[in-house]
Amino acid sequence: MGVPWTECLLCCVVVMHVLVCPYTKVEESFNIQAIHDILHYSTNISQYDHLQYPGVVPRTFLGPLVVAISSSPVIGAMWLMNAPKIFEQIVVRLCLGNAVLVGLLMYADAVKSVFGRQTSRFMLIITASQFHFLFYSSRTLPNIFALVLVLFAVRSWLKQLHRSFIWLSGAAILIFRAELSLFLGILLLLDLIRQRVSIIYVIKTALPAAIVLLALTVTVDSYFWQRWLWPEGEVLWYNTILNKSSNWGTLPFLWYFYSALPRALSFSIFLVPVGLCLSPRLMQLVLPALTFVFLYSFLPHKELRFIIYVIPVCNTAVAEALHKLWINRNKSVLRKLLAFGALLHICGNILTSGIFLYTSYQNYPGGEALRRFHEIEAPTSAIHVHIDVAAAQTGITRFGQLYPDWIYNKTEDLVPGGSEMMSYSHLIIGNSTNLKYYENSHIVIDTVEGFDGLHIDRNKLPFFFWKHKPKIWILKTI
Repeated sequence: MGVPWTECLLCCVVVMHVLVCPYTKVEESFNIQAIHDILHYSTNISQYDHLQYPGVVPRTFLGPLVVAISSSPVIGAMWLMNAPKIFEQIVVRLCLGNAVLVGLLMYADAVKSVFGRQTSRFMLIITASQFHFLFYSSRTLPNIFALVLVLFAVRSWLKQLHRSFIWLSGAAILIFRAELSLFLGILLLLDLIRQRVSIIYVIKTALPAAIVLLALTVTVDSYFWQRWLWPEGEVLWYNTILNKSSNWGTLPFLWYFYSALPRALSFSIFLVPVGLCLSPRLMQLVLPALTFVFLYSFLPHKELRFIIYVIPVCNTAVAEALHKLWINRNKSVLRKLLAFGALLHICGNILTSGIFLYTSYQNYPGGEALRRFHEIEAPTSAIHVHIDVAAAQTGITRFGQLYPDWIYNKTEDLVPGGSEMMSYSHLIIGNSTNLKYYENSHIVIDTVEGFDGLHIDRNKLPFFFWKHKPKIWILKTI
């Protein structure tokens, strides 16, 4: 029996995103560096990146550990073939993307059992036509590791598999993202209210689950961090209790509703209310998801990835709308027009996805700069390069450091033009104001441009154009 074409489509879209945008951003840095270090240094913790650059809050190693182990056979074969090291990053990202796809397909299977085969298939097609869910699916963010568990957990909830739902929810909340208690907790509360499960059963299942899961993360992460800790507990304290996540920027209360969700769902957002009207039973699934978004909006710091879990749920409502409109299309001319119009919205999704992907392609100048740097300088050269924060945050990881004899340094807060900065043979700089300190001591051997917004010109097709400007400079001592 062949693989369904919808699954092939989803796989192709994920692979395309990874190949077009193989680099990572600062939010992904801990996990991608952790995967690298587990693969390359194993139990030699002293060589791990996080001990020198720990970040603001500690993160769990459990996600990186699973990805590193599952990708190790392929990467081991790549070592035997002496494949470029950057290909390893592509492999581990595809491994994570595959895990998300498996979770999505398991969720789709539950949708099929509740809402029907056609709704399940439409949900997958709609998801493939949108940009953000599949683009993020291979990115080593804590939210994406949690997303895999959330997809399995919601599947269990739809199928009324309470034990697996509680264990999966506990793992997502206690290990990766504590705020998921808002979403998954509401689903559990609904089952309690409807007496689908008893409070005694929940307590008997949740208590041992919490003990085991906490023991797992504390044991594993204390080993890697070289101190006793519960990573997600420290994250929860920092972001929620101390509210220090606001240091990274704040957005208006309704931003998720008027900006994040419309971008993530694209044209499909217009069909969410249609699906809820045509199939009211969807409210039991969609309302908890939107309530989660509403409650999470009280946290001032907002990013689309924080609510990525609700995208498949919203797409289920869109899929049900398509299904209902399609099966009723022959009842009148108006219904036929509505059905075909609803289907055509997928073309609009694909168009916006292409725009987003092309924009993202130009948004990793640090990774591109390091790639060019390896082409400019011979592997046999004595290289000691300093990578500044702006460059490191836009695509540079240990997977991109190709030559073991070169020294790659990311020390932060060095004085521009100071003696220590002058000691490096090369500099990769992402701050144009610092270039003046090296006018007499260095030459610019390459400049990497990046995305700098969209320009609208009503007098010239296609009316909007991508603006670029220099983002990263590669300097060499004279």
